[in-house]
Amino acid sequence: MAANDKRGDRKVRKGTVVSKMGAKSVVVAVKYRELHPVYGKVVTRTKKFHAHDESDAVKVGDKVTIMETRPLSATKRWRVVAPEAK
Repeated sequence: MAANDKRGDRKVRKGTVVSKMGAKSVVVAVKYRELHPVYGKVVTRTKKFHAHDESDAVKVGDKVTIMETRPLSATKRWRVVAPEAK
């Protein structure tokens, strides 16, 4: 096993575009479910990611897939890979 076998592994998330910040920038809300640490109930949480949309094609409300990438600005660390099929 080579030392750099893990180099291409990047996180991928699916979410909904909730805001369009400007040219080629969007905010994607990703929902996930987790167990509450005290009560044991499954709760739905939401995390927002700032993402780069090179084609500037997605609109608010679109379902998209985002992938982790190098820092593109002060807050953007993700990029839009593809819109989800409808």
